[in-house]
Amino acid sequence: MAAYNDSYIGESEVFLDFQRRIADAAQVDRSVLVIGERGSGKEMAASRLHYLSKRWQKNLVTVNCAALAPTLIESELFGYEQGAFTGANKTRKGRFEEAQGGTLFLDEIGNIPIQVQEKILRVVEYGTYERVGSSVTHEADVRIIGATNADLKQMCREGKFKEDLLDRLSFEVVFIPPLRERGDDILLLANYFAQRMAMECGQDIPVFTEDVQKMLLAYDWPGNVRELKNTIERAVYRSKGDIISSIQLDPFENPYSSENDVPKKRKSENSGITDQSTADSGFTFDSLPLDSLDKTKDALEASFVQRALKQAQGNQREAAKLMKITYDQFRGLYRKHSKPQPLV
Repeated sequence: MAAYNDSYIGESEVFLDFQRRIADAAQVDRSVLVIGERGSGKEMAASRLHYLSKRWQKNLVTVNCAALAPTLIESELFGYEQGAFTGANKTRKGRFEEAQGGTLFLDEIGNIPIQVQEKILRVVEYGTYERVGSSVTHEADVRIIGATNADLKQMCREGKFKEDLLDRLSFEVVFIPPLRERGDDILLLANYFAQRMAMECGQDIPVFTEDVQKMLLAYDWPGNVRELKNTIERAVYRSKGDIISSIQLDPFENPYSSENDVPKKRKSENSGITDQSTADSGFTFDSLPLDSLDKTKDALEASFVQRALKQAQGNQREAAKLMKITYDQFRGLYRKHSKPQPLV
């Protein structure tokens, strides 16, 4: 039980709403689809669905469909008889049989081959299946929870996922909110992970500086809770004291590479915006005349837009979120500071 509680904490409105939906869905003995980005906690959501259900005293069996070769998924799920294929030296139970009376969690369900999907559909519709290499029918009393970050409806249109199976599995569809939409939950989780890592390393419990907290809140966390956990634990073990004043968001950034030395005067890629803090001849931030207010304001705006676009990899909506302004406000600043530069 400890594993499913690990990092499954939050106080934001969207996270509490998600928790309520999980609790409600757990009470109805029907199939559930869990949709979430990588690292968002799909397996933990499945665990919560199981342990809050009437099946909690029976097995929760997990199958990572992405980790199995397509040719092995069928025998893994349904088991096989001795001699069913080369290497089948003895009869083996499948995951459906192991989960009898409990819950079968199919993680990355979009990776299941279409032929195996047909057999799963039969289990869902009739509650029966056969082992590979056998004609003996077995009954299945199993609740199926599927999870994916793929667009299953699009896969149906492409013929890669059976529509009938999607209909049967989606009695309820629960979406996990991405970490970037959970506000101060980021800091709540960061402190939780920091405390645990400090105890593991025998260090004092660390405190994040205000600048680091702002950085954590501004980052979009594409790897969600898993990425946050790795980032915080890395920062704690690297820290020399109980104050964390810097943090590395990208562990693959080479500190010895000269490419990290960004020229002060350059044009932002694909943005059309030049850094006005140094672009205008004779203007620097080191010495600001009192009559340069408008010029300084324009330079700061252009610099902020450029930095936001760079961090958002050219995505203007993400850049607006980073600057904590509306998309329309960002578009206005972008148009204002993306005028063509004069030829020299």
